Amino acid sequence: MPDQISEPRTYRIAAIDRALSVMEALAERPDQGVTEIATRLGMTKSIVFRILQTLEARGFVYREPERALYSLGFRLAVLGERAGGETGLVQAARPVMDALRDETNENVNLIVRDGDRALVVTTREGRHSIRLFAQAGRHGPLHAGGGSMLMFAFAPPEIREAILSAPLQSFSPQTITDPDAVRERLERIRERGWHIALNDLDEGAFSVAAPIRAADGEVIAAVSVAGAVARFDEERRERYLAAVSAAAEQISDRLGLGDSAARSHIAPPHIAPPRDAPSDTAA
Repeated sequence: MPDQISEPRTYRIAAIDRALSVMEALAERPDQGVTEIATRLGMTKSIVFRILQTLEARGFVYREPERALYSLGFRLAVLGERAGGETGLVQAARPVMDALRDETNENVNLIVRDGDRALVVTTREGRHSIRLFAQAGRHGPLHAGGGSMLMFAFAPPEIREAILSAPLQSFSPQTITDPDAVRERLERIRERGWHIALNDLDEGAFSVAAPIRAADGEVIAAVSVAGAVARFDEERRERYLAAVSAAAEQISDRLGLGDSAARSHIAPPHIAPPRDAPSDTAA
């Protein structure tokens, strides 16, 4: 009897997979209705409705009664807080991010790369009132923004080229969408070991980002300070770059992964180019 080649087994549960996709969609864009979610995810409205009803009953989503729009619920915040307390990166970054926020009064973000996207792991809200793109749990592009573009620069070459081979979305007039120009920017970021972005993701916003490194020099996350460009003068530029670079090194050390030799190639913050030089791009 000839050998039969069986199909590889999959142990994924489709219903759970769909429910997680719905929650991820709400994390990226709150206040969505059933029809919008179904269209974005390619699901039927009846399936999305049943998923939302189940998640709402468990507190994972919240439904605004008047407009029938859904957002993530309190239960996810509780789980996130518990998970954060057990995650080495978040636990190591928390006090450093608090201190950085207190020092700068600006928004502080912890960002990692999640496949071909940037993921905001956690944030600290600044003292100034400005709504920026970064929100905890939110995915964003790698080719725009401070911490996200820094993570793009240090991504494996195959990831970089896969992203650059597809059309790059523009988020503002300052977003770089030419692949060759992006490659040049990424090379500059790798050489300097930090990134300053202006207006390229959130128009009117800046972001100053530095890498968190493992002992072997691998970049595992980025910490950034972000705020309104109107406040971003030369004095703050120099001060924030020094503060963010120091914070990134502190987080690496708190993780037990700090290695001064691995980070010795990073260009000192004080050699930053003048403001009238071709600017880095934003938030």
